[in-house]
Amino acid sequence: MKTVFVSIIIFLIMSCKFNDKEDRFTIHSDKIMEDKAFPKKAWWKEAVVYQIYPRSFKDSNGDGIGDIQGIISKLDYLDRLGVDVVWLSPHFDSPNADNGYDIRDYRKVMEEFGTMADFDQMLAGLKQRGIKLIIDLVVNHSSDEHEWFKQSMSSKDNPYRDYYIWKSGKDGKEPNNWPSFFGGSAWEQAGPDGEYYLHYFAKKQPDLNWENPKLREEVYDLMRFWLDKGVDGFRMDVIALISKRQGFKDMDSIGLQHPEFTYAYGPRLHEFLKEMNQKVLSNYDVMTVGEAFGGTPEMTMELTDERNEEIDLAFWFDVARIGRDNWYQNDWSLTEFKKLVKEQSDVNYYNWPTIFLTNHDNPRTVSKFGDDSPEFREPSAKLLAMLLLTQRGTPFLYQGDEIGMTNFPFASFDQFDDVEIKGNYAKVLASGISPETYLEELNQSGRDHARTPMQWSDEDQAGFTSGDTSWLAINPNYTRINVKDNLEDPNSIFHFYRKLLDIRQDNEDLIYGDYQDIAPEHPNIFAYTRTGAKATYLVILNMSSSQDALELNSSYTDYQLVIANQAVENKLLNNTSLKLGPWEGRLYQKNNTYHENIKN
Repeated sequence: MKTVFVSIIIFLIMSCKFNDKEDRFTIHSDKIMEDKAFPKKAWWKEAVVYQIYPRSFKDSNGDGIGDIQGIISKLDYLDRLGVDVVWLSPHFDSPNADNGYDIRDYRKVMEEFGTMADFDQMLAGLKQRGIKLIIDLVVNHSSDEHEWFKQSMSSKDNPYRDYYIWKSGKDGKEPNNWPSFFGGSAWEQAGPDGEYYLHYFAKKQPDLNWENPKLREEVYDLMRFWLDKGVDGFRMDVIALISKRQGFKDMDSIGLQHPEFTYAYGPRLHEFLKEMNQKVLSNYDVMTVGEAFGGTPEMTMELTDERNEEIDLAFWFDVARIGRDNWYQNDWSLTEFKKLVKEQSDVNYYNWPTIFLTNHDNPRTVSKFGDDSPEFREPSAKLLAMLLLTQRGTPFLYQGDEIGMTNFPFASFDQFDDVEIKGNYAKVLASGISPETYLEELNQSGRDHARTPMQWSDEDQAGFTSGDTSWLAINPNYTRINVKDNLEDPNSIFHFYRKLLDIRQDNEDLIYGDYQDIAPEHPNIFAYTRTGAKATYLVILNMSSSQDALELNSSYTDYQLVIANQAVENKLLNNTSLKLGPWEGRLYQKNNTYHENIKN
């Protein structure tokens, strides 16, 4: 996995060296809005997205499982926070082998979550508050309980047979040696003919056959179903995997750059996405963001190049997963982190980045990137909010970020729900890793940290459910970390997020402005500017638990303080030597009268 990250870094460094000014993101002091080098405006570039994991957001009926009526009860909360778009993780009918990412019926709401009438009510409520909705599109695979798969498995002559990928065994074993990402073989034997079907993930998640044009039309039709209902786009789950290498050769015989991933990527991905765009997406004003984990940089850049008319955005995982090697969390430095942020920000004119620090597949933001100790959790959570909301790109927040929720203190493997952890447990231990070491690493990297229920109050079960238990254990720190206390405290993490969101709203200089790291080698302080047509913003973040100092040159004087997470005595920056306390963050602004800090 490290090789993928290294390759992405190398490519992005090279991509920043274009000589063609048409392909670079540069700011000019005159006619900046008319110059082609200024990014084309789009509502999804200016939006802030808030991800809801419905199973863990709010339970309305006491069964311990979050649901759509629970979301509806918190729409005013989302409106008060000030987000522009909600990304709803899968809400479709599912047997929940992978928490909804195994879909049984794409046109039906999961019974545990409610009904289609509930969904329509939620959608209408969001739109009344000016909030858009994007939903998960999970079409690399379905559930093995989907009617398509039942028909496909029944016989080789069934018209649905080629909706999935079936192969005969080889030498009495699986068709090839491809592994599942969730452990074991990527092949499972099923049906009366004794053939094997392909599943990159759990065996209850058979991969769909995108080589079949009938299958593709089924996907496009279900996309139209939801778009016609009024959703504003899709987050596309593992979309980069939909094309398969038709040779189905053993992994060690492929002989390409990244053998641990290459077997999973096929040659027709861009062809399929262009067709999807032409037949569906181009007919709606929507946003699309693809999950392209493990793909090459070239592929990811091509996915989101607006000239190619495929998808709008893609998640680059280098920043969020810094130091990660599968389930193992290596140490990382701030200088490494800053390089990754810069490389992501420096994509060419025809691409637009995303910025996120966590989601449902990663540990909690403040626990990985901040300091979740009682002393520093609040200031570091506020600092990370400033980092997220002042970067170049579309920010994605995850539920609980706005109150500084932390990792769960897992004490045993019985407490985990994650199918990936369960699937890989035997393989990890067989490699010589002790259960204690594995558990220690998972307490830093596990996906279930982000999936524990939202902490609404200090009442029993954190106000998440009126029942006695929840589907996943609630973090025991809910009595001191919860929404109720945040709303009542004007200096809370929530209100700091809200103020930053207000600052960012319609602020084209902060949204589209140029990005420049002004202290790339500083080991503890992250300092950068965002330079637009009318103003330059200066962001200074001490990302450490100790006091530190930053020396600025004289061009960074006469900046006015906009917001800080700690008290600042002098609101005007007129001293080039700054001392910052632990986890102190400041945002300054200066009008560009002479454009002295604009890059050429």
